Amino acid sequence: MEIADTPLATVRANIAAACKIARRDPGEVTLIAVSKTHPAEAIVPLLEEGQRHFGENRVQEAQAKWPGLEERFPGAQLHLIGQLQSNKAEDAVQLFDCIHSLDRPSLVTALAKAFDKHAKQVPCFIQVDVGEEPQKGGCPVKDLPALLDQARDAGIPVAGLMCIPPFDIEPAPFFAFLDKLARDHGLGGRSMGMSGDYETAIKLGATHVRVGTALFGARG
Repeated sequence: MEIADTPLATVRANIAAACKIARRDPGEVTLIAVSKTHPAEAIVPLLEEGQRHFGENRVQEAQAKWPGLEERFPGAQLHLIGQLQSNKAEDAVQLFDCIHSLDRPSLVTALAKAFDKHAKQVPCFIQVDVGEEPQKGGCPVKDLPALLDQARDAGIPVAGLMCIPPFDIEPAPFFAFLDKLARDHGLGGRSMGMSGDYETAIKLGATHVRVGTALFGARG
């Protein structure tokens, strides 16, 4: 049940307001609470309030805290939003319900092998390096068509595209660019927008927003 005057209630209200401006149905937007670095006891209040989609950066951190939480709160959905090493692909497939950081051919191969081994398919977003910042990870824009073809040929369910715009630059053009790329490639999902800009992202087509600080407060 949603509780008034909580950070989660505020974010949900902001999402609804942004959708109204954009003439979108709020049901089209999935709020991912970014629980990375936060302990289980900080996550429980959001679960009790009805939040079910959560984002983690690291496989090992998620392995340590989520099995117990999932037992207590059935229906929780885990999204891997951090960069994924190929040698962790099998662990990620076993634990996560969605992967937002597919960004290179070697990872396509590793994920496809893990899918076959565990008879499980996990929807994946291809992360695109819209700001030409290789340190953040992400497929270069020029390589996107080839990576998308490879992922589809490997039987990976591609849910859409993901991006992290450069810091300290107006994010709207990057969101609009990702939206265009998704449309050009026939993809429905756009994973974009964080605590400081998720409302802008929604107005520009985001289907998944990754919100941490606005829900949990600043990390120490």
